[in-house]
Amino acid sequence: MHVHFIAIGGSAMHNLAIALHRKGYTITGSDDEIFEPSRSRLAACNILPPAQGWDASRITPQLDAVILGMHAKSDNPELLKASELGIKIFSYPEYLYEQSKNKKRVVIGGSHGKTTITAMILHVLQKAAIDCDYMVGAQLDGFDVMVRLTEDAPVMIIEGDEYLTSPIDLRPKFHLYKPDIALLSGIAWDHINVFPTFENYTDQFVIFINQVSAGGSLIYCSDDTELKRICPGLRADISIIPYTTLPHEIRDGVTYVVQGSHHFQLQVFGRHNLMNLNGARLVCNQLGIGDLTFFEAIGSFKGASKRLEKIAENGSRTVYKDFAHAPSKVKATLQAVSEQFPERKVIACLELHTYSSLNQEFLGQYRGSLDPADIAIVYFSPHALRLKRLPEITEEQVKEGFGKAGMEVYTDPGELKKALFREKNPGTVLLMMSSGNYDGIDLKELGLRWVGLWPD
Repeated sequence: MHVHFIAIGGSAMHNLAIALHRKGYTITGSDDEIFEPSRSRLAACNILPPAQGWDASRITPQLDAVILGMHAKSDNPELLKASELGIKIFSYPEYLYEQSKNKKRVVIGGSHGKTTITAMILHVLQKAAIDCDYMVGAQLDGFDVMVRLTEDAPVMIIEGDEYLTSPIDLRPKFHLYKPDIALLSGIAWDHINVFPTFENYTDQFVIFINQVSAGGSLIYCSDDTELKRICPGLRADISIIPYTTLPHEIRDGVTYVVQGSHHFQLQVFGRHNLMNLNGARLVCNQLGIGDLTFFEAIGSFKGASKRLEKIAENGSRTVYKDFAHAPSKVKATLQAVSEQFPERKVIACLELHTYSSLNQEFLGQYRGSLDPADIAIVYFSPHALRLKRLPEITEEQVKEGFGKAGMEVYTDPGELKKALFREKNPGTVLLMMSSGNYDGIDLKELGLRWVGLWPD
């Protein structure tokens, strides 16, 4: 098989390209920009495009398929040439389904927690030596790629994103996977640039539930108001299984799951992660893994990349980074840190980076999300607003949206760093939350400097 990737440099796209290359396919690709780590990883497999940019001459009748990434536009010259030649064009979700249609498919969806839940399941399956294919949205310890595709694995674990599939297919990605086992972690309005109302956004999850295979299973978080309203009576032909937070204790900054007389120590923490863990447990039960095996395996799970990831510590000061950007994720992440370290001062720094978060009409959704912080800071980049072609927002509008007394707002990375380094007290936790990079701030260096461990 010869497969060509249009926009091969994307996070999911380049991982799928590597997975197919490892499967023995001939892979070519193109993109108008390829950043690290995609560039180095593609080069290591000898499938990095020889030059950047689009070139219709790369599309020939000898291609078996073209996979189209979301980064490409509908008028892309390679896409137009492929359409003209009648070559089969897939989005990457379509191609994942194509590769897994004869396997048992487990799809993890929801507005928050899906990467972590998927990672927890994969961690336990690996510990239990159960073979599976997968697609997950973050780099995981013990896994060298984010996509694995084989002929023999009987199960595929898929993180089911609700964002759009491709420039020519405006369905949410998770509508294409047709799960046998589905999990939904929660519904909190996001992606308002494509789902303009909460009702429209919620409808996408109803469609997803209706695509679960007859006789399959739906596992859902019963603490979520919308899921509790939607799930119980929607399907009579599938098993519907609710979950909530596991019983737990926090001792000396360490969280333990309590199961009868057994206490299982965890490396992750936070009420949302205890909820995620319970959902992962129920999925693993569906795959034949008992609770004891699950809890013994999950104790070594350190978390997915950028999900409450500790980046620096000196004994009295600690720095975490987290991918949190939507209101529900910000609230859950900050609450987790505050509950884990009740005696310590917490500084929460959030970057507004997505289309939704930089939209003036959406800012009110963040109200109260930073309230548990002792010091709350929000950063946004006017440059990001221009790139996304969004109307300008002001610092006062941001403050009004969050409603947090004394909250500081910055638009310059240098001024932001000065503000962070004003805090000198020991016993402080700094939480950096963003799906971006604060206009180029190296968080590893910042964290080590903040705790006094950077080698000057």
